[in-house]
Amino acid sequence: MGLLDQVIGGLTGNSGGSSPIQSVLMNLLSGRQNDGGYAPTQAPMGTGGGLGGLLSMFQNAGLGHIAQSWINKGPNQPVSPQQLQNVFGEDRVRDMADQSGMPRESFLQQLSHHLPNVVDRLTPEGRLPDEGSISV
Repeated sequence: MGLLDQVIGGLTGNSGGSSPIQSVLMNLLSGRQNDGGYAPTQAPMGTGGGLGGLLSMFQNAGLGHIAQSWINKGPNQPVSPQQLQNVFGEDRVRDMADQSGMPRESFLQQLSHHLPNVVDRLTPEGRLPDEGSISV
């Protein structure tokens, strides 16, 4: 079991298995493609997936300060389901909700609850980890 799996499982309360939101978070933060064949962290050109790609997506949506608060030491700023909708876009949200098997609204609510905590736990030193250092 890798660091990413341990962190997500611990925070979602499902360290022994896979919850609907857990598999989406794994794909989102690892930058890997899921079984549906799309990369949920497709970031703008010139950026990678994973945490770096996620941060770029938030920055491009004008919400970089929110994601940066999860990385930096100190309190995490909350993110609303609507803000997540703006960051990821309609198609990507629909694909991720479908992957989770959850209705779109429930998925966004769960993601807004778990994403800040997961990113915070993956960046305990207040900076992004080196590329490839987060094992799945």
